[in-house]
Amino acid sequence: MKHIKHIFFDLDHTLWDFEANSDIAFETVFKKHHVKADLQKFLNYYRGINERYWKLYREEKVTKEELRLGRLKDTFVKIKENFDIQLLENLSVDYINVLPQHNKLFEGTHEILAHLYVNYKLHIITNGFNEVQYKKIENSGLTKYFDKIITSEDAGVKKPNRIIFDYALDVTKAVSKESIMIGDNWEADIMGAKDAGFEVIFCNFNAQPVSENIISVTKLIEIKRYL
Repeated sequence: MKHIKHIFFDLDHTLWDFEANSDIAFETVFKKHHVKADLQKFLNYYRGINERYWKLYREEKVTKEELRLGRLKDTFVKIKENFDIQLLENLSVDYINVLPQHNKLFEGTHEILAHLYVNYKLHIITNGFNEVQYKKIENSGLTKYFDKIITSEDAGVKKPNRIIFDYALDVTKAVSKESIMIGDNWEADIMGAKDAGFEVIFCNFNAQPVSENIISVTKLIEIKRYL
């Protein structure tokens, strides 16, 4: 990996522990709005429904607002709870506001970033919403490590679309053959970046079988073996 000069990280599910922080945010907003639904039951369904909506969002099949409201509505339907649209909108807005106030990172995040920061230019490429992602990065103490933050809203397209990777190269003055993408999403991060000519490292935190000959790590600190 001696040819690598620029390292691009995904944020959610890679460095920033989305599930843990999301669970706390929902606990907070449920209490604020006196939602009596079973929180744990809600969270168990929400995780999969949220993933499905993000896939639809990446594929341009739902809008930002449809994602925000739809994932809540579908989860409540699943647990047989019926709430009016105004409450759903209030929950959606407050959830987005509360989410970046809780900033649990995956084990080894600061250690690996401090290690890499010395020898490489570090950047973020994220499909998340601007108003949330910048707060997450700042509130979790990650700002100091990163040179550029590239969001899908700024690029106009979402990972795995090659355009966002080309846009990231342009913004950072990098070239693909000297760049590596590190992320948890096989489709958006790994295949998307690979198709754009990047080296890749798959954050395979659940130790899933990997069919292709691609570097994968089960913990962030294992990246030290390669960079």
